[in-house]
Amino acid sequence: MARPVTRGPRPSLTIPGSVSGVDRRSILRGALGTGALLAASGALAACSSDSSSPSTGSSSGAGKPGNVKFGINEARGSGPAYDRLAAIAAAYTQKTGAQVSLNAVDHNTFQESITTYLQGSPDDVFTWFAGYRMAQFAEAGQITDLSDIWPIDGMSDAFKKAATAADGKQYFVPVSYYPWAVFYRKSVFEKNGWTEPKSQDDFMALLKDMQGKKITPFAFAAKDAWAPMGTFDILNMRLNGYDFHMELTKGKKKWDSPEVKRVFETWKTLLPYHQENSLGRTWQEAATSMAKGECGMYLLGSFVVDGVPKDAADDLDFFTFPALDATIGADALDAPIDGFCVAEGGADQEAGKAFAKWLGSAEAADAGNNASSVPFIAANSGASTAKYGALQKKSVEVVQNAKSIAQFLDRDTNADLANTVITVSLQNFIKNPDDIDGITASIQQQAASILG
Repeated sequence: MARPVTRGPRPSLTIPGSVSGVDRRSILRGALGTGALLAASGALAACSSDSSSPSTGSSSGAGKPGNVKFGINEARGSGPAYDRLAAIAAAYTQKTGAQVSLNAVDHNTFQESITTYLQGSPDDVFTWFAGYRMAQFAEAGQITDLSDIWPIDGMSDAFKKAATAADGKQYFVPVSYYPWAVFYRKSVFEKNGWTEPKSQDDFMALLKDMQGKKITPFAFAAKDAWAPMGTFDILNMRLNGYDFHMELTKGKKKWDSPEVKRVFETWKTLLPYHQENSLGRTWQEAATSMAKGECGMYLLGSFVVDGVPKDAADDLDFFTFPALDATIGADALDAPIDGFCVAEGGADQEAGKAFAKWLGSAEAADAGNNASSVPFIAANSGASTAKYGALQKKSVEVVQNAKSIAQFLDRDTNADLANTVITVSLQNFIKNPDDIDGITASIQQQAASILG
């Protein structure tokens, strides 16, 4: 993502990956399942676009602020997401006097180098994601146990559970979340007499009418290798259900099963309604196509607003992907949680923990949103919603009403499987959608090797 996340996802920092917002009941489901709600570390250093001040690396004592190095998955000047993180860091310095050195790296590079980064000399605190990706690093001993900074005022039990690894300890501090949905420009829909589809028949009729009016139904980008995962996720959850999807990510279901092949067969029938030549297009370029009215819709995370001009952002609305099987419904979606971890290999553990705890505060969220043209949806219930627009408010409502929430494919499964196998396989499918048997067999063979 993950971005994304993006980004999201956001390895993604797959994003937006899987990039850059929630009733805790639903988030819990994402972290726990139904029933609960960036080659080397040198590479990151080499890619650093902003070093605002040097870190002394001195320890200030438990719970006391000290100078920290802060690795972020947004390049300097990249847009609202960078603006939010930079403002949060500046607010911490203003509040405590501690210097925060930003190591700002573009999302995809950060994500693709994260494992090597953590094995080298990482920054004290870095941006990351909830889900399997967090738990994987916790199990490997590469991120710090943050149990002693929880509970965090304004952070629900559900978020705490989302920050908890298999050993029952917390390794993560949530800051925001965002749903994946089908985005469109209200003015384009109104001009063409289109409405949000309520059924599969409505959905297919909408796609055909858009094509008939010479508007490509779906903007689509696959140059960012994580981006097609969003389409796979939603089709798998609509056709096979949330539980099957999550078991697949954990290796408990097979990629060459009839159920997964049905997902690819369905995707194949929908590809003619997507932008061509997607492998050479970034998600931002796809978002621009929708903003210009060249495409009618875009399945993406709500960070899509970061990729379009303000007038288009103000014109956006969205709906959740319609049901494709009446027995399964449409009550599951991706809604990744973004946040922060403290690197076990960081120079100053205590200063890192103090900074991480503050990053989860309402004050930090407000500092970020007040400095950005596009607010994120804060995880902290005490954060101001004054800057939320209709899109953010609807995002909160959609996630609250969801029965099951996934974190995004590259966040819900093993990083090696996601980044070295699935991304390439999905791109191969887009290039050759007739080789479903070969692609699914290849994924399953490599998944069995990686997951055991």
